[in-house]
Amino acid sequence: MSSVVIAAHNEEAVIGACLDALLGQTTSEPVHIVVSANGCVDKTVEIARRYAVTVLDRPEPGKAAALNAGDDAAEGFPRIYLDADIIVPPGGLEAVLRRLGPETLVAVPARRLDLRDRAWPVRGFYAINERLPAYTNGLFGRGMIAVSADGRARFGRFPHVVADDLFLDSQFSDAEKGEASDVAVVVEAPYTTRDLVRRLVRVRRGNAEMRAAGGTGEIEVNVRRADRWAWLRDVVVPHPRLVFPAVPYLAITVWAALQARRSRTRAAQWGRDESTRRIAATDGGGDAS
Repeated sequence: MSSVVIAAHNEEAVIGACLDALLGQTTSEPVHIVVSANGCVDKTVEIARRYAVTVLDRPEPGKAAALNAGDDAAEGFPRIYLDADIIVPPGGLEAVLRRLGPETLVAVPARRLDLRDRAWPVRGFYAINERLPAYTNGLFGRGMIAVSADGRARFGRFPHVVADDLFLDSQFSDAEKGEASDVAVVVEAPYTTRDLVRRLVRVRRGNAEMRAAGGTGEIEVNVRRADRWAWLRDVVVPHPRLVFPAVPYLAITVWAALQARRSRTRAAQWGRDESTRRIAATDGGGDAS
C-alpha cells in the first residue's frame, strides 16, 4: 500500500477537486490518502471529511509540521507528497509510482504551466523560467513528489523550513531522481504580477532559510547552488527570440529578491499566490462530491 500525504492550509477552493482526482485513480495496489489540515479557518476539513480519506485537523499552521503529522498517520510506501491544488491526471499516480525502482528513489511527473488569461509580465516571466535547467533535474515546481521506502529512510522529520521541495531535492543525487515523462500535472501560474511576486518571495525566503540552516549544521542538506546566470546562458543565448520576455523576467526576479530581503519573518511561512484559489472558488472548485 502506498500513501499520499497532503498538507492543506485553507484549501477549501481546491481540496475537493484534488481528492476527486486522487480517488478516481486506478492503481495496482491500494492507496491511503491523508489530508493533514493545519491552521484552517475555512471549510477545508469539512470538505475533506466527505471523502474516504484520513483527515487530521491540526490547530497550528505550518507545512513542515503538517507533513510530519501526515507521515505519522500514513500506512505505507511509496510515499507521495502532494500539494492540495494539484489535480493528478488519470493514470498519473500509477505512472509516477512505476517510475520508482532500486536506483530511482524519488520520482516526479512532468509539468505543464497553465498561462491562460495571465497578465503579460507573468507570461513573460514563465517563458524564461520554464526553460531553466533546474526544472529538468529538480524535484520542485511540480507539486507532486513520490519517494520510495529506501528514499524516505534518508531523513527523519521534515525540518521546520519553508522549502520542503528543495529539502527533498537536496536528499538525492540526479542519478536517483526520475521523471514520469508520460504524465504531466498542470501547475497554475499566478494570474497577476503581484501574486507572482508574492509566490517568488516565499520561494526565495525558503531557499535562503534552507541554505542558512545547512550552512550552520542545523540540518544536514546538500542544497543545490543558485545559478544566477542560467536564464541568460542556457535560455536567452540559445533562443534569442526570448530576449523580450527576459525583460519582465529580470524585473520580477529583482523585485522579488528585494522584497524577500526586507522581511524574513516566519509570518511568510504559508505565503502563497492566492489568485488561483480565488479563481478556483469562483469556478466552484470547493464543491465536493
